[in-house]
Amino acid sequence: MIPICVVDAFTDAAFGGNPAAVCRLDRPADAVLMQHVATEMNLSETAFLVERTDGALDLRWFTPAAEVALCGHATLASAHVLGGDATFHTLSGVLACRKESDGWIEMDFPALPSAPTTYDDALTRALGTAEVYTVGRSRFDLVVELGTAAAVRSLRPDLRSLAAVDARGITVTAPGDREGIDCVSRFFAPAVGVDEDPVTGSAHCVLAPFWAERLGRAELVGEQASARGGIVRMRLDGDRVALGGQAVTVWEGNLLLDAP
Repeated sequence: MIPICVVDAFTDAAFGGNPAAVCRLDRPADAVLMQHVATEMNLSETAFLVERTDGALDLRWFTPAAEVALCGHATLASAHVLGGDATFHTLSGVLACRKESDGWIEMDFPALPSAPTTYDDALTRALGTAEVYTVGRSRFDLVVELGTAAAVRSLRPDLRSLAAVDARGITVTAPGDREGIDCVSRFFAPAVGVDEDPVTGSAHCVLAPFWAERLGRAELVGEQASARGGIVRMRLDGDRVALGGQAVTVWEGNLLLDAP
């Protein structure tokens, strides 16, 4: 049997934030098996942990359709399962997590600045809005700035058309519309099997430098305005960004499979 659990990340209450499965392996597994498990779980991400001889852990992330190189909420979920303090070796380098005095978990992630890019009417048609201010491209995704938080909240995109966009996903963002919230966002990644991600840590690696430049502050708070919703603290420090969040375990069990 293989231990597995589901954790709601970037929330302090069950059934909010973004659910991630966390699977703890006693030795490395074949990527085909991990993909089958992630497809079976049918969550936006399933994390796989394997302990290394130096006490750190290897961490890999799979959507229902593909392995990805960076995932914030499943990293937060993994750190939560381990008590908050952990060091992970990943496709995006070493990621360190620590539990803060207020119970939040802070993750040290790479900052992913975006550069302005051209776009055409196909993108605005796919998003279903003409209120596009700017479009940028980061390492993995597009970031689309709209004029108002209301426009972000009311988006009803054509997901089939978005899946044809040349990017892992599309982050749509605007200034915050309530006290204590600097920016709002939503994230769509139908190309990798995630129509809309409830709360996306890796998107905030882009949003931190994006809004720090516009607002002139390194410490920010983002709200991802999905149906489940979630809050992400951001602190930009050079080419790194500290992402802070909370998490709640909602169930634990075992996969009735032989360990790999």
